[in-house]
Amino acid sequence: MRTLELAGVQVPVIGQGTWRMGEDRSAHQREVSALRQGIELGMTLIDTAEMYAEGGAESVVGEAITGLRDRVFLVSKVYPHNASRKGIPQACERSLRRLDTDHIDLYLLHWRGQFPLEETVEAFERLREDGKIGRWGVSNFDVDDLEELANPACATNQVLYNLEERGVEFDLLPWCRQQRMPLMAYCPIGQGGAMLAEPELQQIAARHGVTPAQVSLAWILRQDGVIAIPKAVRPEHVQLNAQAAQLQLDAGDLAALDQVFKAPQRKQRLAMV
Repeated sequence: MRTLELAGVQVPVIGQGTWRMGEDRSAHQREVSALRQGIELGMTLIDTAEMYAEGGAESVVGEAITGLRDRVFLVSKVYPHNASRKGIPQACERSLRRLDTDHIDLYLLHWRGQFPLEETVEAFERLREDGKIGRWGVSNFDVDDLEELANPACATNQVLYNLEERGVEFDLLPWCRQQRMPLMAYCPIGQGGAMLAEPELQQIAARHGVTPAQVSLAWILRQDGVIAIPKAVRPEHVQLNAQAAQLQLDAGDLAALDQVFKAPQRKQRLAMV
């Protein structure tokens, strides 16, 4: 698995997302097994959040990494309404209990809220000094947010980015690249499957003998400094995600995708889900 440096650590360019995990008890064991399978296939970065199933996803992750914690780069996110000087350490402790670990490798502010960024950063830094987290970062921040933050300790920005949602390419992605800040792409294969049904995408997949989802992931990873965190529960999907890191799209593929999924020509509002 190809890697890049994130928060001072080499991590795989394809990790594992956990949004919507922990919501259905009947799926619990399948979700745990999928994450463990992904770890064995080299997708050792796992992203979660206290928001996902109100802690349920973190509990799934905690069970999945049992006995494997030293192999996993663990990312979680704090709610904005908990992002205060007092709220962050309390939220982190709850996450640590659910994750059954003594530290989170990378702890993110899920999106901007009511508390001043300086207060949130101060709380993050105290957690880092106490060994509760390795590094901190943000999610759903646009360029103006990052410029206001103006802190070189911010390790990453996690945003919505896929073929259908390319707005970050106009200014946010170049800004992050200039700052040597890796970008984490959530929902890299879209939602609901509509994007994957696009005929041109399916034709490119057929030419390469892969799936449209794999083409979508390879497209995300065509550039340096980007990490994709798709979610998968079915074993075959976990396997396909891991294999997507090896797929190389050619100039013709990229040009064809640009014809269907247009690159941004102006500044766009940052998309979120």
